[in-house]
Amino acid sequence: MSLQYEKESTEFETSAEEGEDVVRSQAIVPFYSIILIACLAAVSLFQFLVDGADSILLGGNLSVLLAGFVKPAFAGGEYWRILTGAALHGGLIHLLLNCYALYVLGKLIETLSNRAHLAIVFLLAAIGGGILSLIFVPDGISVGASGGVLGFLGYLAAYGFIRRKLLSNEFLKNMLFNIGFIALYGVFLNQTVDNFAHLGGLIVGAVYGFIQIPKDLQKDPREAGNAAQIAGLVALGTFVVVSIFSILLITKLI
Repeated sequence: MSLQYEKESTEFETSAEEGEDVVRSQAIVPFYSIILIACLAAVSLFQFLVDGADSILLGGNLSVLLAGFVKPAFAGGEYWRILTGAALHGGLIHLLLNCYALYVLGKLIETLSNRAHLAIVFLLAAIGGGILSLIFVPDGISVGASGGVLGFLGYLAAYGFIRRKLLSNEFLKNMLFNIGFIALYGVFLNQTVDNFAHLGGLIVGAVYGFIQIPKDLQKDPREAGNAAQIAGLVALGTFVVVSIFSILLITKLI
């Protein structure tokens, strides 16, 4: 994906094209995305150990009952489940799909914006997706980081809209492709997908993006104040703690 800016810092390589610079980011290491993926992988590893070998492909029941987003249990006061459920997955394929999307979209956010916003969006979108799912499917069980990942897509959609005058057609086409693929997968290919969690995460990410992304096209969207940086660290740290808590629940150590 590529971007077009009229002006940009020396952190990017640029070349003239139709009066604007074509901006291609240098390779970055998406630290926050990698940390989130490591958390999800660690939790899934303990799920497989607890639920047995069959759970690697089919998903397990015990770990989900212990730490998943079991909505009747949430309604009964176990409010932590809205976050621990986001750390669990229903098998290896579910995990790999979410981790792949998290890495691709997360790296894009860490390149175009500031990684602090990635962590904030992920946490808020996971909660928002869980709330919308709870409203429309109050008796169901849900697991997976899809709500948080869809928050990334919502954030990028807001980014694309706000800064559309500076974006290349390639970026916009890729954005539409990603949205279409997720819609196709959720509605037609996998009837077990929690589409309300997806929708809730998408909405939260988009709303956050419209609030946070600078409307002034001369401002660098990668800049973030101290408050945002601290909030990002808190959000990331919160999910790390949630992941550790999920493992303790799954292994019945607490």
